[in-house]
Amino acid sequence: MIQRRTLLKSGAVAAVLGAPALSGLAQQAVTLKFHTFMSPMSAVWLGMHKPWMEKVEKESGGRIKFEAYPAMQLGGTPVQLYDQAKDGVVDIVWTLPGNTAGRFPRIEVFELPFIMNNAEATSKAYWEYVQTMAPDEFKDTHVLALHVHGPGMFHSKDKLIKTPADLKGLKVRGPTRQVTKLLQAIGATPVGMPLPQIPDALSKGTIDACAIPWEVVPAVKVNELTKFHSEFPANSPALYTTTFVMTMNKARYESLAPDLKKVIDNNSGLATSGWLGKTQQANDVPGRKVTAEGGGTIYAITPSDSQEFIKLSSNVDEEWVADMNKKGFDGKKLLASAKSLIAKHGKAS
Repeated sequence: MIQRRTLLKSGAVAAVLGAPALSGLAQQAVTLKFHTFMSPMSAVWLGMHKPWMEKVEKESGGRIKFEAYPAMQLGGTPVQLYDQAKDGVVDIVWTLPGNTAGRFPRIEVFELPFIMNNAEATSKAYWEYVQTMAPDEFKDTHVLALHVHGPGMFHSKDKLIKTPADLKGLKVRGPTRQVTKLLQAIGATPVGMPLPQIPDALSKGTIDACAIPWEVVPAVKVNELTKFHSEFPANSPALYTTTFVMTMNKARYESLAPDLKKVIDNNSGLATSGWLGKTQQANDVPGRKVTAEGGGTIYAITPSDSQEFIKLSSNVDEEWVADMNKKGFDGKKLLASAKSLIAKHGKAS
């Protein structure tokens, strides 16, 4: 009995003595690897990714630290980023789901022609849509934020684009499957490629023009490599937008201490998605300014010509709905939901 009491007492003392050590262990910092294709000089990296990481680090009291790798510095290609997060090669990625054509079909609804004109509202709609209509779309990872960029538009080397007829014979870069379908529908020869390939493709003549938003123009030197820039009316729907996902390796997220999970959670979701979309669209202003100051010709497509673009591209929506139906989803319901959520969050904004 005395021996048992001694052992119990010793165990209790050990537990008490061990408590600070265990507590210290819980306070240890974790380092997360953040990987993306964006240039370290891009507005997205400087104005979105870095501030987000700094905010997380600060709110964690320095217990979450980041190793930040822009421009695919950890290797691989932009197409492989999602799988790098899924497989645990890195901890967090920011990428275009559309880089892997057809893999995430239900969220392509936000890339259909002329569906948005406000990136903040559409980003919030995108987040809510995934939670309610497509909760398993990114099931292999732990999604942090979902957002879109500001209005997409044309940038051309040698020919001003005013009407769909001006696209005839032009090889135009598109970022995703739905945008390349849009380009084909309005008369261009579409060329799908990731963003980092644009400068080389323009220089070599692989493409004659590209479709991107203003904010990314300086990062890929499109203001230097093209002469003409055609934007759609500000008060009308945009030609297109592109969906993005910021997502985390599931096991890595689950391994975090509860309070650190909470820090990540507080910097994820609807509000963070809206902030990313709003910030990215705000970066259109300096991108446009740099282009104008560099002597680029900026043309405002007229409302009547805009209607012609809208009319010619309407079949892209119909094709997408039919494609969803074939995959066992209710395409019409998905499209109606996306439009309704964009309108809802647009009013809230």
